[in-house]
Amino acid sequence: MGRTAGTYTCLVLLVLGFICLTSYLRYLTSISFMKNLPMAIEGTPILITNLDSTLDFGARPAVQTLTSWHAPIIWELMFDPKLYDKKHQEGNTTVALTVFAVGRYLDAYLNTFLTSAEKHFMIGLPVTYYVFTDLPEKVPKFELAPQRDLKVVKVQKNSRWQDISMMRMKTISEVIETELEGKFSYLFCFDVDQEFKGRFGSEALGESVALLHAHFYKLPKERFTYDKQPKSKAYMKEGDYYYHAAIFGGSLEKVKALADFCHVSIMEDKMNEVEALWHDESHLNKYFWLYKPSRLLSPEYCWDPIIGDKSDIMVTRLIWELKQYNMVRTR
Repeated sequence: MGRTAGTYTCLVLLVLGFICLTSYLRYLTSISFMKNLPMAIEGTPILITNLDSTLDFGARPAVQTLTSWHAPIIWELMFDPKLYDKKHQEGNTTVALTVFAVGRYLDAYLNTFLTSAEKHFMIGLPVTYYVFTDLPEKVPKFELAPQRDLKVVKVQKNSRWQDISMMRMKTISEVIETELEGKFSYLFCFDVDQEFKGRFGSEALGESVALLHAHFYKLPKERFTYDKQPKSKAYMKEGDYYYHAAIFGGSLEKVKALADFCHVSIMEDKMNEVEALWHDESHLNKYFWLYKPSRLLSPEYCWDPIIGDKSDIMVTRLIWELKQYNMVRTR
């Protein structure tokens, strides 16, 4: 009897010990889980529910609306503009826009770019324009809408327009680090020789945003003008799409990564005495081949009026201005 009682007691203690150990392990697990939960930080934007689940990918059967890596290609009719704007307003989304107006580009294009942006770019969201120019005193002054601001940053004028184009990547990276971080949810970078004509809204916002080039989106890949110089860091044997460097954007982190990649590649090319075919655009295409964008904008977001076939373009949101290269470009 004594031996039986002792065995019984041992079994009871063993079961109780197991229960206590299990409870303790659950407690430790809960602590670890709590530590890994994202903490709400005062003053930061509220996380926005994935709006892309509402996109209608079948709304435009004549064009491609989804990439092979499941990134949306944004066309008219695919999205609900009121829903996107509402969610971004509720999420306290803020947007910065950079544009370079150096030399004669300022007089030729800047006023049209800014006044049209005030009518169509991210209406309803706080936006700050960052104008980079060598002539800050000539930046036009006009009244901005509420929650809109304009800041002028003086930059040095390079002797060649190609260098102006390429070195903007260095400047964009620096301004993100010194001025923009912690202040904005997204950043868009634009060429100045463009005019907004229709809504360019919150549906365009994403983690990493690239633009399909209006002149190439219908062409076979073998006609894409990637850089074919093996000596260049922009060299590409193949790619997914041909992207236009006139517009790119995304989160500050992703835009800085793109700008740093392009700047380092450009400087390495300079050391090797080679220049990519289409300058920073060639390097941008290489970046998006290696690091796929999470969102693509259709040519509706940057259209060239001289293109004859406009059958896919339901809304012209931004157009290329008439190129006055003989007047604005230096050799």
